[in-house]
Amino acid sequence: MNIIKYLIRLLIWLGKPLVWLGKLFFLVIKKINKKVIILIILLVVIIKVGYFGLALFKDLPDVNLIYNPPKLSTKIYDRNGILLYKFYENENRSWINLDKIPKKLIEATLAIEDKEFYKHQGISIKGIIRALIYNYKNSADKKIMGGSTISQQLVKNVFLTNEKSWNRKFKEAVLTLVLESKLSKDEILERYFNQISYGGEAYGVGEAAVKYFDKDLSQLNEAQLAFLAGLPAAPSSYSPFGSNPELGMERQRKVIEEMISANFITKEEAEKISQEKIEIVKSKQKINAPHFVFYVKKILEDKYGYQNFATLGLNIYTSLDLTTQKKAEELVKNEIDKVKKLKISNGAALIIDVKNGDVLAMVGSKDYLAKDIDGQVNITTSLRQPGSSIKPINYLLAIQKGKTMETKIDDSPITYYIKGQKPYSPKNYTGRYLGTVTLKTALASSLNVPSVKLLAENGVSNMINLAESMGITTWTNPSNYGLSLALGSAEVKMTEMAQAYSTFANLGDKIEINPILKVENYKGENVYIKEVESKKIIDTNLALSINQTLSDNKARSPIFGLNSKLKIEGKTVAVKTGTTNNLKDNWCIGWTPSYLVATWVGNNDGTPMSQVASGVSGATPIWNLITQEMLKNKTDENWYGNETVNLPSDKVIFEDDTNKVGQSVEAKEK
Repeated sequence: MNIIKYLIRLLIWLGKPLVWLGKLFFLVIKKINKKVIILIILLVVIIKVGYFGLALFKDLPDVNLIYNPPKLSTKIYDRNGILLYKFYENENRSWINLDKIPKKLIEATLAIEDKEFYKHQGISIKGIIRALIYNYKNSADKKIMGGSTISQQLVKNVFLTNEKSWNRKFKEAVLTLVLESKLSKDEILERYFNQISYGGEAYGVGEAAVKYFDKDLSQLNEAQLAFLAGLPAAPSSYSPFGSNPELGMERQRKVIEEMISANFITKEEAEKISQEKIEIVKSKQKINAPHFVFYVKKILEDKYGYQNFATLGLNIYTSLDLTTQKKAEELVKNEIDKVKKLKISNGAALIIDVKNGDVLAMVGSKDYLAKDIDGQVNITTSLRQPGSSIKPINYLLAIQKGKTMETKIDDSPITYYIKGQKPYSPKNYTGRYLGTVTLKTALASSLNVPSVKLLAENGVSNMINLAESMGITTWTNPSNYGLSLALGSAEVKMTEMAQAYSTFANLGDKIEINPILKVENYKGENVYIKEVESKKIIDTNLALSINQTLSDNKARSPIFGLNSKLKIEGKTVAVKTGTTNNLKDNWCIGWTPSYLVATWVGNNDGTPMSQVASGVSGATPIWNLITQEMLKNKTDENWYGNETVNLPSDKVIFEDDTNKVGQSVEAKEK
């Protein structure tokens, strides 16, 4: 009867579905001998284990997923390889090839985690026994040594959870054996170093080096490497930022002891390592050129289709020059601080290398972090009214239709009567009219009435079509615009104005603005390299005519004077200003054969400024300072050959007070 009771208990343990067998045994047990009972027990055990094994194998993850890259941080760099920002989701990880991982870090990791790594087939019996003995001896101190190999740890981190169960351990063992059959030891080790958590958001040794020491992995000393090697076993416990930072240092000393035990270093070398300085530096995620960084991100997502951007592990090298960027940021901020009394709270700037479409600097606001002005709004990609800065496109259309810059036009009052609209009477911002002038004087002096008269001849839809071909995409519905388009009533983006006017700088060639030089995948392989896109859209001579007009200081002197901030001493620069009628936007855009600089001042919320004078205050001083900085120590370039040309100007006579008039009327420019 004792055998019968034992059999019933065993059946209950094996599962409720088999309990009925116990009842059956009560009826027949007396007629069955002991050998048969033993056979039945063995059969049931085999069936149960087989069923259990099939269930486990059925739920096993696909080990081939090990070939897929994990979540990897995407990094954006400037043109000189300086990190601007990195994007990641939960896991901040950068892939480091095994041959780039310091030898001492590899040795330290093997010593503390898996001395037999290159000898076992994934599961180390010696390691398990050693861990059991260690844990038994140190049970009072609650010091625990794991028996898992590096291969097992990789499997657990990639495929499984930290659940403590026999089910999980069984799956871990099976997957480890399969993994060892698919990957070489070095491939396993490389994935271990890149996929294991080193604490917090830092995954992999590359980001761990940055997190704890704010250095590249290659810059760490041996003591720091030993510290990192000790972290994966219990990142939270050993973290220098946790409640017991001394545990991390104790762990580092244990790593050094194990390196001696594994014959990776001598006692003398260990002593030297122990004396090396470990200074923990809590690295903070910094962002350089923030408006530019998110501008690039949007281009990569919208134009090139990169989704899940923050997990792809891309290395994006951009055209931005961080030194130029920081200087431009400084100048914008300083100048805006000077004009607060004019009710100007914000400014922006954009610098383009027109020869290849590189964005060298993008200042989207005076301060990205400023909450009072919505500093995170990028003015260079926002819709704003351009004012008179739009006029060169209208004049280009006029000379495309047969006029020249010497063609005469009447600058006198006029009223347009358009059905369904109020009478429209454009006015010059000076309140004065110059009579008959050439197109050159009208454009250089930014006279409003001639510009409206030209558009009435040119046709609004024709100007919209020309602007679109040059790069302005925001005027999508021609029926929304009238003759006020000639004075900049339709909103544009600074980036698109820069695209359009860089065509003048390139004498009619439209070179696409593209801030992305190269994109690498996580392995460092090129997946994109910039190619300059160029297309002739304006006749060279017509572009040259616009440049001649806008770079002629004498031609603009009747309004701006001879010594306005539109003049860059000793340099040939075409430049155009613009201010809206409501004083909400003030622009200055200028270009040379190499560079274009665009600036803006105003208020994000659209409240009017109290006063701006394009040749004296507002966006022009910022433009002047940035342009001087860009052209400093550079030979003068022009579009007229190697020799600097004194371009002819129209003779416009005032009452012997040209400079005075230029300074006084500029404040009224609209």
